[in-house]
Amino acid sequence: MTAEPGNELEAEGVLNPATGHTPDGALYLLPRLVATGNISRVGLARVELEDGVPVGVEREGVVLAPDEGWERGKNNAGVEDPRVTFIPSLGLHVMTYVAYGPLGPKPALAVSSDLREWRRLGPLHFEYQPDLDTDLNLFPNKDTVFFPEPVPGPDGEPSYAMLHRPMWDLGWFREGEGVHLPAGVTDDRPGIWVSFVPVADVEADLRNLVHLRNHRLVAMSEYPFEELKIGAGPAPLRIPEGWLVIHHGVTGEQPEGFDPTTQKVCYAAGALILDAEDVTRVITRTTEPLMVPETDEEKIGTVGNVVFPTAIEQVNGTQYVFYGMADAAIGVARLDRLP
Repeated sequence: MTAEPGNELEAEGVLNPATGHTPDGALYLLPRLVATGNISRVGLARVELEDGVPVGVEREGVVLAPDEGWERGKNNAGVEDPRVTFIPSLGLHVMTYVAYGPLGPKPALAVSSDLREWRRLGPLHFEYQPDLDTDLNLFPNKDTVFFPEPVPGPDGEPSYAMLHRPMWDLGWFREGEGVHLPAGVTDDRPGIWVSFVPVADVEADLRNLVHLRNHRLVAMSEYPFEELKIGAGPAPLRIPEGWLVIHHGVTGEQPEGFDPTTQKVCYAAGALILDAEDVTRVITRTTEPLMVPETDEEKIGTVGNVVFPTAIEQVNGTQYVFYGMADAAIGVARLDRLP
């Protein structure tokens, strides 16, 4: 999928899609559509298949826009980078997205039964955890995505779990404020965290899905292709060994702030496997990237040299990864398991 000529809502690109199936079984993208001024919306586009392979899309409009006050600032606005997880036990598609509001990027949540009508449950709230000696709600946060089924929580209670990536440098907000790390964390690079909400709480009131607790660090950068930071991509995929998490690793130069056009970076894709009984534990991970920018579409765009995986779908028994290309277009890659 590339920006449609003459479509003002896509003037600065289409990228980083979520995916899902409508009740009739059709596969859809929910791409981030970027209008002039870096104003983002979430669209809906039916995936066209040719011999079982995704080859294009048919647009069906916008399903989420920065209509709420907390999704807009004086000089910015956006609902960005959606991740959608269908959770069978809820019978709902759960969308986490970045609300680019007055205090920068903050994670938020919406739910839908059909991908077309979305109900906001509001900004995510990270409950205070004394042992961290900080309030996670202070920090910008991105790359949020839910597991598709309940997992054991740290307290043993069946829980819904969400991966996320806090950013500790508050210097962008107030000059000289700098980095504030949680207790026990010594590396200031953004890494992958997980937080939980008990199933019983969500069964009592769906709105409790935004009230997360038991925050734990899962993984930090370890290898050269992850030198600057890592973040989760698609919803974790259950495999025999545990939970497969396709993630991105970033190298290069990244100035302060959130303007992507100032970055001189390279985004590559790697993978982690998390323990099914303890999703805070990494069983193994890739030491080299699975995918790096190689094509012109991946090398040239709003931010060059970016492959940014955000969704996995199975089509006729084959797994496909949908990903952002250079912050300007959307690609698809086949995910094969080697013998």
